[in-house]
Amino acid sequence: MKSIFRIFQHGLQRTKTGLLRRIQSIFSGTSRWDDATYEQLEAALVSTDLGVEISLRVVADVRSRYERGLIATTADVLSVARETVLELLRPDDEAPLRTPPTGPTVILVVGVNGSGKTTTIAKLAHAFRQDGKTVLLAAADTYRAAGIEQLQVWGERVGCSVVAGKQGGDAAAVSYDAVCAAQQRQVDILLIDTAGRQHTRRGLMEELAKIGRSIDKAMPGAPHEVWLTVDASTGTNALVQAREFGRLFGITGLILTKLDGSGKGGVVVTIRQELGHPVRFVGLGEAMDDLQPFDATLFARALFE
Repeated sequence: MKSIFRIFQHGLQRTKTGLLRRIQSIFSGTSRWDDATYEQLEAALVSTDLGVEISLRVVADVRSRYERGLIATTADVLSVARETVLELLRPDDEAPLRTPPTGPTVILVVGVNGSGKTTTIAKLAHAFRQDGKTVLLAAADTYRAAGIEQLQVWGERVGCSVVAGKQGGDAAAVSYDAVCAAQQRQVDILLIDTAGRQHTRRGLMEELAKIGRSIDKAMPGAPHEVWLTVDASTGTNALVQAREFGRLFGITGLILTKLDGSGKGGVVVTIRQELGHPVRFVGLGEAMDDLQPFDATLFARALFE
């Protein structure tokens, strides 16, 4: 079985490879680091969607240490970048799962079409079951054709029951029934799938509020977590999605999918820094175990070590 660090390394390989090549080309054979050197370093960091503000902070740290004679190699530059990114991400280690005193923890999962939401829910169920938790799934994606069937197939694969209605039915009613069932069955975790919706479609976004009210009616205080799945391969557009969802619905955590599919892994840091939402999980591949709880230290090491 692959170690967790190896999973992070493999998932971030494209981002790291592209970044490392650019940084090596900048500093190899350079006798004196000057303004042009630092501008190239900034461009290399921005290319990973690390963001201008964060990239400038890394560059400033590198420049300061170089001018004080503390660093002199490409490896030193990567070390500074790793330290800076880890410092920015560290608060994620202090974001435990919100659980009620009694009853199931209700997690509502939202996101745009194509973000890998339903597959991610299956991987979450697998992860929770591996951790010894009992899990129930709710197919509240009644809008998309075959959305219900897709979650039911995943439920069979991971060994979880699925509460479902019919296609075109009331998603809020399905959510209400699922919360009631989760309480009656005394499960630990209820994961509720919802219809993918574009963050620019206000009517669809407001429908989430109706789902939220139904969940709260069935179990006051729920949902305890609202997790937004974001396709990290879309780069800065992922930041736009996260920002808009956050304005209309109380996001408590992010799941960044498809980090293995592009060289845009730096967007993790950008979203975390700008919006403050904790990154709960990251998708680092297709296998079940490639959805991993986010670990700031492993992320920074895999990207810059």
